[in-house]
Amino acid sequence: MPVVTGADQAAREFSRHPGAVSTPTRTDVLVVGAGPAGSAAAAWAADAGHDVVLADAAVFPRDKACGDGLTPRAIAELEHLGLGDWVRGRGQNRGLRAAGFGQLLTLPWPGGSLPAHGGAVARTELDARIRSVALERGAQPVEGARAVDVERDGDRVSGVVFDTAEGPRTIACRRLVVADGARSTLGRVLGRVWHRDTAYGVAARAYVRSGRHDDEWISSHLELRGTDDEVLSGYGWVFPLHDGHVNIGVGTLATEARPANVRLRSLIAHYAAQRREDWQLEGEVRDVASALLPMGGAVSGVAGPNWALVGDAAGLVNPLNGEGIDYGLESGRTIAGLLGDEGDGGDLSLAWPATLRRQYGSAFSIARRLAGLLTVPRLLPLAGPVGMRSRMLMTVALRVMGNLVTEEDADLVARAWRGAGRASLRADELPPFPAADLRTPLAAS
Repeated sequence: MPVVTGADQAAREFSRHPGAVSTPTRTDVLVVGAGPAGSAAAAWAADAGHDVVLADAAVFPRDKACGDGLTPRAIAELEHLGLGDWVRGRGQNRGLRAAGFGQLLTLPWPGGSLPAHGGAVARTELDARIRSVALERGAQPVEGARAVDVERDGDRVSGVVFDTAEGPRTIACRRLVVADGARSTLGRVLGRVWHRDTAYGVAARAYVRSGRHDDEWISSHLELRGTDDEVLSGYGWVFPLHDGHVNIGVGTLATEARPANVRLRSLIAHYAAQRREDWQLEGEVRDVASALLPMGGAVSGVAGPNWALVGDAAGLVNPLNGEGIDYGLESGRTIAGLLGDEGDGGDLSLAWPATLRRQYGSAFSIARRLAGLLTVPRLLPLAGPVGMRSRMLMTVALRVMGNLVTEEDADLVARAWRGAGRASLRADELPPFPAADLRTPLAAS
């Protein structure tokens, strides 16, 4: 059983007896959304001495549609938060077992500047634990409060209006961090636009008991076939959770011009049936949940003078594998470093998009371009067998697709990836994190 901290107990008392703890009316930093991005932002902001309120529409623990996989990059961020021992205690994996097109490759995590292991923890547990770090550092929790509107003072946000069981409540703030997920209700209020003419993700996951729940490798099937045996532009996964279960899921890529057109529940049942014997699956899949994911910074309007979007809300999802936890944790830590005192004159409307483009722009640009190619019919059936026959090529693919190239890496693969990204970025008509006033006919919020 997980250890219950004082912060956890306080949050639970608030959720059981909301009248016993008054909703705060103002704060220095208001964080809306208590997933990895929001909780990390709240933890680092509180650590820096800010008065922080961390609000969420749900009551914790709560679920989130996700593959639950933790890349070495995500493990590094959890270690920064002091959760290294905690996450290692929930099992580790050594890398990826990739299957498809008649091949099976076992590819260790590359290590280098990042840990040489990954992990997998169900989001009901992971998100609650990261949130507890924020509460332990001093952030004040507000649960069961859905952000529906903002109050403004000129072009600045002066407060957020929440819909609660007790009626509307407003929390005034000097700085606002929006971390309310891929659909980002509050982001839309602030002018966020998701541009779907670049690649986006459509995915579903479920849980099922498995005799191999303690396997040391995560598994991806890169030849994902539909119920009519057609090759889809995506992959299936089985991620061991070391608790008797595995997270099993399917994900496909799409664009506005080439939609996925898949029935996810039927596809995940089909995929589970294919994996049943190999993974010793017991019983039926349960808790099926799906998600639609903006990827690669295909979101405009990510910041204003005193507010910023982080994590999935900002489109911080890897276009090649759908991973977003590591980006969420990183963006939460990074935005906290920009939340200086009100008197410092800092304008997040310029600083935050520039920071995101500097950190992720080139990698997202080339990854989006590659992901878009994968949505072209008949390309994957031609290219897949060629790629899977080369262990060297797939090792490189694991590294770049897994977001495992860092600024500290200076080897040939890292330099080539960054160079290709810069060239791709120069050719982009719609760069990652475009200007807030940019609208296209294909834009959709």
